[in-house]
Amino acid sequence: MGAVEVALHAAQETAEHPSDVGEHLGATMDADRLVSHSFACTMRGYRGWHWTVTLARAPRAKNATVCEVELLPGDDAILAPEWLPWSERLRPGDIGPGDVLPFQPDDPRLEPGYTPTGDEEEDRVAIEELALARVRVLSPEGRNEAAQRWYEGSHGPTTPGAIQSAAGCGTCGFLVPLQGALGQVFGVCVNEWSPDDGKVVSYDHGCGAHSETDVPAHPTDWPDSAPVINEMQLEIVEQVVVPADAEQAPAEQAPAAEQ
Repeated sequence: MGAVEVALHAAQETAEHPSDVGEHLGATMDADRLVSHSFACTMRGYRGWHWTVTLARAPRAKNATVCEVELLPGDDAILAPEWLPWSERLRPGDIGPGDVLPFQPDDPRLEPGYTPTGDEEEDRVAIEELALARVRVLSPEGRNEAAQRWYEGSHGPTTPGAIQSAAGCGTCGFLVPLQGALGQVFGVCVNEWSPDDGKVVSYDHGCGAHSETDVPAHPTDWPDSAPVINEMQLEIVEQVVVPADAEQAPAEQAPAAEQ
C-alpha cells in the first residue's frame, strides 16, 4: 500500500508523456498482497479516466513488483458509443458511388418473385410476357414501408409548399401515376419547373407549378409616376421683340431682288 512511487514510475513509463499522469487518487486491496493504485489522467480528451497500476508482493519478499498498468474509465468518463457492425450503422443516403450493400437473404421487404411451375408454356408467359423473372420482388411489408416513408417525407401533403399550393398533384397534367398498389396514392412529377421534377409525390402534394393554376392579374409594379412640377425655382428668359415692319420687309423687297 505504501509503494506509491513504484506505481507512479510504472504509470509514467507506460504513458506517452510523464505529464499525462496526475495525482495519486488512492489504492484498493484486490487480494492478499495484491494492490491497485490509481492516478488521475491529465491527457486531453480523457476526462474521467485514470491510470491503474496493480502491484503484488511475493511471500516473504520485501519489495513490490508491477503486474500491469491500465488506463481505465471512471463513472463520469467520456466513452465511445457501443460498437456496431458497419452494415448496421448505414443510414439512407450513406451509399455512394462504388459502395455495395451486403446481401440479406431474409429481408422482410422482399419475397420470391416467381417459382417455376414446370409447365414450359406457362413459365414462358410468366417470365417473358409478364416479366416475372426477378428472383425477389417487393413484399407487402416493403410496399407499406415505402408508402409511409414517401407520404410522411418531403413529397407528401404536410410540406410547407404543399400546404400553400392552390391545387394538389392529383389534378396536375404533369403527374405520371405509378403502376400497381402504389399508383393509388403516388405518381412521378415530370414538370421541369417544379422542385419535385423526377420525384415520387403523393396525389395531395402540391407546388406552384401546377398545370391548371394561374396567377391573378395585378397592376404593374412600376406604374408611371405623376409629373413633378418644380415651383421653387424661376428661370428668367429674355424676350426679343421683332418690329412688325421688319417681318414684312423681306417679303416686300423680294421682287426687287429678283429684278
